[in-house]
Amino acid sequence: MKTTVLRTAFLSFLVFAVRIFLEAQTNSSSARLFGTLLDTSGAGVGGARVTARLESVSDAHVWAAASSEDGTYVLTLPAGRYHVQFSRVPFVPRDFVLDLSAGQQRRLDLRLDLERLSDSVVVTAQAEPVASEVSPYPVTVISRNEIERRQSVYLPDLLALQPGISLARTGSVGGLATIFIDGGNSNFTKVLIDGTTVNEPGGFLNFSNFTLDNVEKVEIVHGAESALYGSDAVSGAIQIFTRRGTTRFPAVNLFGEGGSFASARGGADISGLLGRFDYSTGAAYLHSEGQGINDAFLNRTLSGAFGWRFSEANQMRLVLRNQSSDAEIPRSMLLPPANTNQSDSLHLFSANWSWNFRTGTHWAHHLSGTESRTRDANTISKGLTFIDSFNRAGLQEQSTYFFRTGSMTAGYQYEVENGFPSLLFPEHARRNNQAGFLDGRWQPFSRLTLNAGVRAEVNDNFGTRVVPRVGTALALRYGQGFWGDTRLRASYGKGIKEPGLEQSFGSDPCFPGNPNLHPERSRTVYAGVDQTLASQRVRMTAGYFNNRFEDMISFAFGAPSTSCTSGTGTYFNTDLARARGMNLSLEAKPLRWLTMAGNYSYDDTRVVKAPNVFFEVGRPGNPLLRRPLHSGSLTLNAVFRQMSWTLSSYFSGTRADSDFQGLGLLIPNPGYARFDLATCYELFDGLSVYGRAANLFDKHYQEALGFPALGRDFRIGMRYRFSGKN
Repeated sequence: MKTTVLRTAFLSFLVFAVRIFLEAQTNSSSARLFGTLLDTSGAGVGGARVTARLESVSDAHVWAAASSEDGTYVLTLPAGRYHVQFSRVPFVPRDFVLDLSAGQQRRLDLRLDLERLSDSVVVTAQAEPVASEVSPYPVTVISRNEIERRQSVYLPDLLALQPGISLARTGSVGGLATIFIDGGNSNFTKVLIDGTTVNEPGGFLNFSNFTLDNVEKVEIVHGAESALYGSDAVSGAIQIFTRRGTTRFPAVNLFGEGGSFASARGGADISGLLGRFDYSTGAAYLHSEGQGINDAFLNRTLSGAFGWRFSEANQMRLVLRNQSSDAEIPRSMLLPPANTNQSDSLHLFSANWSWNFRTGTHWAHHLSGTESRTRDANTISKGLTFIDSFNRAGLQEQSTYFFRTGSMTAGYQYEVENGFPSLLFPEHARRNNQAGFLDGRWQPFSRLTLNAGVRAEVNDNFGTRVVPRVGTALALRYGQGFWGDTRLRASYGKGIKEPGLEQSFGSDPCFPGNPNLHPERSRTVYAGVDQTLASQRVRMTAGYFNNRFEDMISFAFGAPSTSCTSGTGTYFNTDLARARGMNLSLEAKPLRWLTMAGNYSYDDTRVVKAPNVFFEVGRPGNPLLRRPLHSGSLTLNAVFRQMSWTLSSYFSGTRADSDFQGLGLLIPNPGYARFDLATCYELFDGLSVYGRAANLFDKHYQEALGFPALGRDFRIGMRYRFSGKN
């Protein structure tokens, strides 16, 4: 008995000793990678995934760990050369190639920046990017995934499906396209491409040739944003973001399609990483004969984004986009006969150079130079062409101090506007603007975000104007199960819009411009709630807006004189209007393979004061033109193995319009409902065939009175995509 006990004890001791020896041998041959992950404010980033695999073996074993709540992580792995990646949505992934020797203790601390192209990060509504859930301002983000599911080609068609936006297009393809956000005029929206303003001086923008080629995401901000962007951001702002290269093996996308109306479209884009250099380039071509007399459209798009990383805290980027189109313009049905000689040639170019760098752990700086050009040649008849040519060039510098509970940004912007408007041709008009701005964000505790900003805008025409904005976001409740998170948002802002160049600089002796014009102004109020349900599978948003538009510019006619037998007149700040209503949206994933998204907008607009009104449609008490009282959309997306189906529907209620003949009486433009269907089948890895039917049921309707929208439009195409890899 005693011998058995001694033998058992001896064997147990021997096993224990061997185990200790083997662990010691293992530990002595292993490396240890550890450190801390922090965000820009210095807080720890928890839940980040840290992975490592041998650099020379593509299917090698992957070692993984996750950072703790305070941002610390530890990864133990054998000696070797590793590709190490740090990733967590919505931060920019960080990749390193590290040589780790046996027994090495390697510390690697990192600061993670928010990924500006993530659909859960808001860039346009703040001076610095923030996670969408803490932004006080109402923002709609359209991701690349949504663009591809819908197979959207034109930006205005995609915008029309978003809450609070209505579209007016004078024609089928290539016709003048303008948008209205929350009841504001079509020139009340600031539009940027990668930070560069592309509106003409005075705010106007024709969206007709804006395609979504090589676009990664689109952000729509509701409410006055002049505290950040100055002129034109009266009722909202839209920013388009170009795709960026992220993979060491290039990502490639090739496509070609054809269909109804003798339409053809093709294009390619490629993106990737070459060491410290990232690139993304794209080209696309589109042609359609249209659906009637003099209705053909040709569009070409070129884009590129190029970045150089001096270090993780010092990066430079150049983004270019060129869009040119030639459109035949059918005459309004209300004005027969058709004019077969009318056409429009539109060229838009934008460039943005930016340099982002840090000085120390708390300071970040952004320096950018911008350039945009617009040339619009409108041929009315043989030998009669009106040409509008505009250029905006600017320089901006901003510095941000980050602290544990927020940030403070101060900046300066200088911009030069040049133009040869057809109404002044051949005279040249020039206007300089400069501004200083402050924007601060503070989170006194994790559930509450406060934001405040102010801008002093100095304009050559109207002098100095100061525009503020404030906002707050409150996480009222965090929840799991059926009743999820509840968030409240509220904001207030003021906006301004400078006069058009022809309104200020007109030199016609009978109809001169008015150099004493004030900016058009807005005051916008928003209050809303976000609610998640069913374990985050359902998200509902409800928002109320109340917008007031003051000092709107009108034209007043005067009596004829000896030298001006047709009359006289000029521009004045006289009109007042308001818009109020609500935007509701719903996103749901009831089944693993089914996604639903819908929205509804109620937009009650009124002309309040218009002493110089010329057309009857603009009389006080009438609704503002081409903005429906009721509108909405519903989208269903189903994915079954290699096949996906997306059904999109849009409805618009009756909207006020006019033929602008005689007294210009108000004519109701009937409401309509339109359905689009898109499908895609992946034949094998990377190669797919797709098709779509726009206006599936061939609905006859007009977004602008007298200009029929495009009828049923079938397209079928093939795409090859290689997603790239690291």
